[in-house]
Amino acid sequence: MASGAPQESSQRASGAEETQGFLDTFLQDFPAPPSPESPLPWKAPGVALSQEEVLGELTELALSFLGSRSAPPVLASALAHAAISQLLQMDLSEFRKPPGHKEEEEEGDEEEDKAPVTLLDAEGLARSFFTQLWDVCNRWQKEAPSPASTLQRQWLVSIHAVRNTRRKMEDRHVSLPAFNQLFGLSDPVDRAYFAVFDGHGGVDAAKFAAMHMHTNAARQPGLPLDPAGTLREAFRLTDEMFLRKAKRERLQSGTTGVCALIAGSTLHVAWLGDSQVILVQQGQVVKLMEPHRPERQDERERIEALGGFVSHMDCWRVNGTLAVSRAIGDIFQKPYVSGEADAASRELTSLEDYLLLACDGFFDFVPPQEVAGLVQSHLARQQGCGLHVAEELVAAARERGSRDNITVLVVFLRDPRDLLEDRLQEVRDSPSDLLEPETSTAQRS
Repeated sequence: MASGAPQESSQRASGAEETQGFLDTFLQDFPAPPSPESPLPWKAPGVALSQEEVLGELTELALSFLGSRSAPPVLASALAHAAISQLLQMDLSEFRKPPGHKEEEEEGDEEEDKAPVTLLDAEGLARSFFTQLWDVCNRWQKEAPSPASTLQRQWLVSIHAVRNTRRKMEDRHVSLPAFNQLFGLSDPVDRAYFAVFDGHGGVDAAKFAAMHMHTNAARQPGLPLDPAGTLREAFRLTDEMFLRKAKRERLQSGTTGVCALIAGSTLHVAWLGDSQVILVQQGQVVKLMEPHRPERQDERERIEALGGFVSHMDCWRVNGTLAVSRAIGDIFQKPYVSGEADAASRELTSLEDYLLLACDGFFDFVPPQEVAGLVQSHLARQQGCGLHVAEELVAAARERGSRDNITVLVVFLRDPRDLLEDRLQEVRDSPSDLLEPETSTAQRS
């Protein structure tokens, strides 16, 4: 422990240098805020945004832009939060679309849809938002706050996503190790958030969920006391928000999703549909969840009680269409396809190896019990480097016949070099009689 203080001090100094270097470069490239006539360095998020969509859409806009300029993730999160906070203190009515905008006219005839929807000009918001971001960078260049460059815990995350043989990529994923910095949470609980969304019928629902799930969770007052319940509520709110957007814009897509929030020493997971998360502890897979599929007895009973049906057409489907029984979106399959998520929590003991989140394009071809062996083989070949392990896992699914979009996200909870050494030590310590033929036969069966 005695060496921790100098190392921590060195990390802070390095983070401060990175912060200053990024801010200097940013202000060299943008020496003044944009004029009303000058082009913006980013694309507006669509034509119009509802007021409830502003936080998620602009957060994503800022993180994508800052990430493209190689901003350190913690700094990018802190800058995004500061700029959005300034924008949201403004009177946004100046960006309101005039009555009769075509997206408002496309509202349905149901009574609940007759209340006018406040839509804001996305391009005007994007321009004003860049001015706020420039202002924050200008002030922080002179004196940046310390949380802008430090994390309580360093995370190693390996992510790989491929379109595969599908015509379009409909998966989306989220990795937010700086969750607290992104939302200005100042309590002592360190938080990191990870998610995978697997869209169907288009990418709109997956893209929307990847922008709004975590912002909806962060805005819930119950986050500190009931994180699992908060994630479940965030799924519900995100589904409701997307259904309103789907009615306005005539969207029919949907998405499954799985997310993990690590808050202090506790893991919280929530899910809809058949995207999954597994935990590997000391080389053994720990089951955290049961995916929502129509063939599950409880799901079939729920669907049939609502007047729907489950039938087999190359696989089990809801009302002869969808192969998942819960999802965000799928406006024409509600309520049979439910937007109510399940959630679970588990205390972490420091013996856990890693989390793996993935869509069905992976798990339909690589069973959870085979994951640990694949990861261990990769670490052995790469001498304990886990940075590209997700690529090998995706390749394994493709080699076994997956043609779907595939997304794999691995969050290491221990140093992968330590995981490799532990397994090698187990092999060295194993008695030779474990290799007798009858034992090997039993293992194969």
